[in-house]
Amino acid sequence: MVSKSILVVDDEARMRKLIKDFLVAKGYSILEAEDGEKALEVFEQNSSKICLILLDVMMPKLDGWSVLRQIRQTSKVPIIMLTARGEEQDELFGFELGVDEYISKPFSPKILAARVEAILKRTETKPKEVKDCGGIEIDKEGRTVSVDGKQIELSLREYELLVYLVENENIALSRDKILNNVWNYDYYGDSRTIDSHIKKIRHKLGKKGKYIKTIRGVGYKFEVK
Repeated sequence: MVSKSILVVDDEARMRKLIKDFLVAKGYSILEAEDGEKALEVFEQNSSKICLILLDVMMPKLDGWSVLRQIRQTSKVPIIMLTARGEEQDELFGFELGVDEYISKPFSPKILAARVEAILKRTETKPKEVKDCGGIEIDKEGRTVSVDGKQIELSLREYELLVYLVENENIALSRDKILNNVWNYDYYGDSRTIDSHIKKIRHKLGKKGKYIKTIRGVGYKFEVK
């Protein structure tokens, strides 16, 4: 596991050590703060590498609510509030301020670790998957296609056909193979429908349409040269 930094904020040294030992064993690196003012200082110095904050409510100098309010002015970093109160009103108040999770003391370290992992998985930013082939950009997450930075409109089937051709770049694909993989065996007409779709895609790609080659007697191939 890639080491991620978690800021543990609690005025009890014993509690910080318990949390730290358990999370370090799970592969996380830990930053600590014993009061609210120190928490803000540590966060400001390390905000780019802190992926989550475990924040106690009752602390000297600045309580957890005050710390939460200040952090939420500039950051959406996931925050789990730790409290000995466990009252419904406190939980609702925390969620209104932007708490991601709420755990009452005493708690099981295993449960805490599970909550941490679940929140990090839920909030993890995945890299945008964009494939660029000779100026044709395919954003698979957004299901969009752009040519030289300008988005073009494709039907669902046109999009799926273009993606299939691009993903099999430089491979000659028969019409039957294209039908089986793009139409998923649910098309019972003749393969000329592919020719019709290819013609439309080429037109929409403009000059880039030449990348879709016709292979005589076989089918088509996507090739950037």
